[in-house]
Parts: sequence; C-alpha cells; structure tokens
Amino acid sequence: MRLSIVGCLLCLAGYIQGQTEPVRVAVAGISHGHSAWILNRPEKDDIRLVGIFETDQRLVSQTLAKSKLKRELFFDDLGKMLDAVKPEAVVAFGSIYDHLQVVQACAPRGIHVMVEKPLAVSVEHAAIMESLAKKHRIHLLTNYETSWYTSTNKAGELVADSNYTGGLIKAVFHHGHEGPKEIGVSKEFFEWLTDPVKNGGGAVIDFGCYGANIMTWLMKGETPLSVTASLRTFKPGIYPKVDDDATIVVQYKNATAIIQASWNWPFGRKDMELYGKTGYIITLNSSDMRIKRKSDKNEYHRKYSVEEVPVYQDPFTYFADVIRGKIIVKPFDLYSLENNLQVVKVLEAAKESAKSGQTVYFTANP
Repeated sequence: MRLSIVGCLLCLAGYIQGQTEPVRVAVAGISHGHSAWILNRPEKDDIRLVGIFETDQRLVSQTLAKSKLKRELFFDDLGKMLDAVKPEAVVAFGSIYDHLQVVQACAPRGIHVMVEKPLAVSVEHAAIMESLAKKHRIHLLTNYETSWYTSTNKAGELVADSNYTGGLIKAVFHHGHEGPKEIGVSKEFFEWLTDPVKNGGGAVIDFGCYGANIMTWLMKGETPLSVTASLRTFKPGIYPKVDDDATIVVQYKNATAIIQASWNWPFGRKDMELYGKTGYIITLNSSDMRIKRKSDKNEYHRKYSVEEVPVYQDPFTYFADVIRGKIIVKPFDLYSLENNLQVVKVLEAAKESAKSGQTVYFTANP
C-alpha cells in the first residue's frame, strides 16, 4: 500500500511538472512574413522553440544571418523533425496550401497545430484537417492579428449586450493594405501569396478572412443564408493571377455583413463598423473605438486597454494556455476550428459567386 501511495505521488509530481514546463513548440515553414513573430520572440517561460522545418535553404541561411537561432534547430524534412525533437505543438508559417500537410503530419503524432489565417485554401482541405484533428484529439487553431485587439473584444462585448446596440443588423469590415509588393514583402512570401493555388486566391483570401472570422464570432456561428461577391484586379501588371480587391456581401436571417478586403487601400487598415437598432460601434485600430447610442448626446471616443478588456496579445501564450488546459476554446471563438471552417466556406462561396456572377446560397434559394 505504501509503495502504491509513493507511486501515485510520483505520478502526480510528474503531471504537475509537465503542466508547468514550457510547451515544446516547432515551426513548420518560415516563408510567411509573420514568422518573425515566433523566430524573433523574446524568451519566455510559456513555450520553448525546439525545431524549425524549412526546405528553402536560401531562406534558412538568410534567417540564420539575421537572428540568434542555432543551425541545429533547422530541418528540411517535416516528419524527421517531428520525430527528432518531439514537439507538443507546431505553428505553421508556410503557404496556406501547406496547412493540410502540416496537420497530416502532426495529428497522427498527437501534436497540436496553430496555423496562420485562414485555416485552409478550400473546403476540401478544411474538411480533411477537421477530420484528422477530431480523430486524433488535437487542438487545431487559426491565428488572426485582430484576435489580439482590445477593440475587437470590446466590440464583441457590446454587441452581446442587447441593451447597447439593440442587436447586430449590419457590419462593415475594412481589412488590407497597399499591396504585398507595395509594402515590400519578401520574395518567398510574395511568390505563394500571389499564387491562386498556394494561397487560394488574392486579397479575397488574405484579407477577406478577417471579416468572415469576426462576423462568425459575433453571430455565434449562425450559418449565413447567402454570399455574393465581386473580385477585381486593378493592378494586373503586379497581380496577374489573383484578385487584388474583394467585396463580399454575406446575408444572415437578420443581419448583413459587407466585407471589403483589398490590396489597394492608400494605407494599411484593420477596422470595422457595427450597427444595431439603438447604437453603433466603430473600431479605428487595435484599441480605439467610436461609440454612440440613441440615448447618448454625443459620440464617444474610447481607447481600451488590456486592463479594461483582458485579452491575450500574444498568440503563442494563448496556444500554450490552451494546451495546458488553462483556458477552454469555446465553439465559434475567434481561434476555434468551428469558426474557421465556416470562414473557409464563406471564402469559397465568395470565389464561386465572383466567377459565376451569381449569389451562392448556403440553404435552399428562398
């Protein structure tokens, strides 16, 4: 009996240690411009970088020259890296098309995955990824910069308060910048970002996903009635294969979302307008908002801090806390699999609508 108690105590101690140690994280691909978020991240006690997969040796050499990373961290075979360093989690920073192969490699090994937005290039890819994640019981999250914004999360609070806006009736999303070439993305990033297969499209994918993600969250996962979209290429000399401007109208039973995604804005922007029966909420950037209700005499300009609106501003800390069970990802949360499956469906419907010139219905044509 005594040995049994001792054994149980040792097991418990091992479990507690496992829950407090940094999460072992590997990187799958570094061609995405956002890979610097993990490669240049200051050391913290939440995660530990144990491996980096990248087949482009020129890019590997450039990264080594610009960072303090060690050469032994790098692998040119994803499977061999996973088996050698045994990560608990992988973050994907390659093309959107490559997200599927990352999940195919990680899920059977029980390795959790977080990809950069959007989840997948197609509904077909997304369905396979969902099946693998559920079968092997891994977390499969999608990271968006706007998920870190205090303005995004405060807007969600206000919309959820029916006494504030009187319910959401219309949402207008503006996301994008001057264009990948215009802002100077790397050659490796530009190559797949402007490829209709590797990225799934142009601005419609790169920035249309933001509005679809936030609207799905605000609508608590309600399935849209229809999607109507127009995709344009205003700069064919730069973007001959994909759209550089997208307007997507998503209809719900009692609300409408207008998603304006573009590589043609005069400057970068990530903002939105939310309108209800009794008020509106306009986010200007990551923290500033303009708010007004019918009962207000004046419009209010507020800047919301993390202290006022507690929100994770580091996606890797969020990922680690999900893995350690410190937080639970609710269905249709911004990072959730359910939300991002619907995002891919909306984006695919938008491409289909633009190609056919017809509205795409999610249900029988009313």
